[in-house]
Amino acid sequence: MLHDVIIIGGGFAGLAAAMPLARARRRVLLIDAGQPRNRFAAHSHGFLGQDGVAPADIQARGMAELSAYPTFTLLRGNVVGAAGTLDTFAVTMADGARHLGRRLILATGVRDELPPIPGMKERWGVGVLHCPYCHGYEVAGQPLGVLGTQAGSDMKALLVSDWGPVTLFTQDAFLPGAEMMARLSQRSITVERVPITEMLGEAPSLSAVKLADGRVLPLAALFVGPRTHMASPLALQLGCAMEEGHSGPYLRINEGKETSVPGIFAAGDATMQMHSATLSVASGMLAGVGVHRSLLGL
Repeated sequence: MLHDVIIIGGGFAGLAAAMPLARARRRVLLIDAGQPRNRFAAHSHGFLGQDGVAPADIQARGMAELSAYPTFTLLRGNVVGAAGTLDTFAVTMADGARHLGRRLILATGVRDELPPIPGMKERWGVGVLHCPYCHGYEVAGQPLGVLGTQAGSDMKALLVSDWGPVTLFTQDAFLPGAEMMARLSQRSITVERVPITEMLGEAPSLSAVKLADGRVLPLAALFVGPRTHMASPLALQLGCAMEEGHSGPYLRINEGKETSVPGIFAAGDATMQMHSATLSVASGMLAGVGVHRSLLGL
């Protein structure tokens, strides 16, 4: 069967992209490998109407809603290859099966590369966090840390200070300039130059961090900006252009969410530098509308 669109990735962005297309009665094939980026978080916060709901539950409800539309098909599995041009795209599954589509939407997301500090990986999504808007409220009023892993970490420390007392750990890699140091001081933010060497406490929770000089500092949560990579090689296989962001590469798209390759659209974390559930849903919906317009030649 030739589908109007094949969506690769069934996270929030992929599901949101499928909805306007299914409602437009277009033949939609959504392929999901079951490895969403938010699988490490127990709850989704700051998402209007879904605050505190488990990401897996939101995804399951979205799948159920879409399954009510007769032109929507869900396929569980892993896409290992994609090729083709406008109106004649083909994707290849791990089991060798091939599926054809007139358009593609890549909602494959990103993969997080955490700093190589012992105990950090085990606490990702609980004691080690990324977004203060998503998780700050739940740890508010307790000692918090920000790890200086990338440009803008000092600005992030200023943001996080609205949720509790903050220590900015520079990891002996950078020191904020005089003007920024003054701003940090005004917000009572401690700047710690001695590197963190170990995360402490019963994982996945965090109770303290150990520093290179042997000191132990109590912390309820550490906010980290991980290095991000494309979670799937498909965009590179298809020749989609990339941009370099502050935390890693992301896909170049136009206002209609189309990539540099005609007929290939993209949505979600792989297309932006700021990541959240709400932004992923908005991005997906716009990609779905962009594909529908494309199919009509608009």
